[in-house]
Amino acid sequence: MGEEVNQKKDTFRIFGISIWRIFAYFIIYSILGFVIETIYGAITTGVLESRKSFLYGPFCAIYGLGASLMIIFLHKYYKKYNMLFILGFIIGSIVEYLVSLLGEMIFHVKWWDYSNMPLNINGRICVYFSFFWGVLSIYLICSLNPKIDKFIDLVKTKISIKKLKIITAIAILLLFIDWIISSIAVNFFLIRIKVENDLDVPNKEVITQLYDKIYSNEKLSNFIYKYFDDKTIIRAFPNIKIEDTNREIIYIDSLLPEIQPYYFKIHNKNPYVR
Repeated sequence: MGEEVNQKKDTFRIFGISIWRIFAYFIIYSILGFVIETIYGAITTGVLESRKSFLYGPFCAIYGLGASLMIIFLHKYYKKYNMLFILGFIIGSIVEYLVSLLGEMIFHVKWWDYSNMPLNINGRICVYFSFFWGVLSIYLICSLNPKIDKFIDLVKTKISIKKLKIITAIAILLLFIDWIISSIAVNFFLIRIKVENDLDVPNKEVITQLYDKIYSNEKLSNFIYKYFDDKTIIRAFPNIKIEDTNREIIYIDSLLPEIQPYYFKIHNKNPYVR
């Protein structure tokens, strides 16, 4: 008992939850999010396509981030459905808005666009999906996460805490490396797409200078075309889009019609009717 108390004191906690469990939540829910998004995409578009956040791992990070934050801030409101819905609505909306905003600020790319949906804010969030976040928070805190906690506790009985921490740390490190590589790859890709297609985008002169600097380097250029070619990026991020100077949305896959942006078609519905 004394050892367990000391272990709890030695573990850094956020609102009563150990940092290691939060990392585990992030990994688990990122993978679950990838599965959910893949199934949703298959049903709504009729194709099996990539719905991951990064180039390599099966992670949809917005789910991992959103779920982790909801658990941290909402776990004390277990069974208080009204409070869970309201706070889930707010937290989910904030996370979705910030992820979208950072995507545009850092990569100049739109991961999603709700401009055509009612009651949206800058096309980044809308009431429909914010409502979804509210409902999801109730299910998450009251039903799903208790099962995830039981699974984590079961794993802890099979594997030592030390090994679990090492495994979790390695998984987080690999995920971080995947994010860095994906960020670099997408930037190289978008610079190439914007210049080679002569797109009317903001900061066009700066982008052209970057293109000349990057692709005039033969070794770097060969490396990019080998590992971050158009097909690799489009297959990984089939719904990637940018905004031109007129605030018109340009779907990148429409600029590369020779590349099939999905793995295979499930039914005959046209998956890319915009």
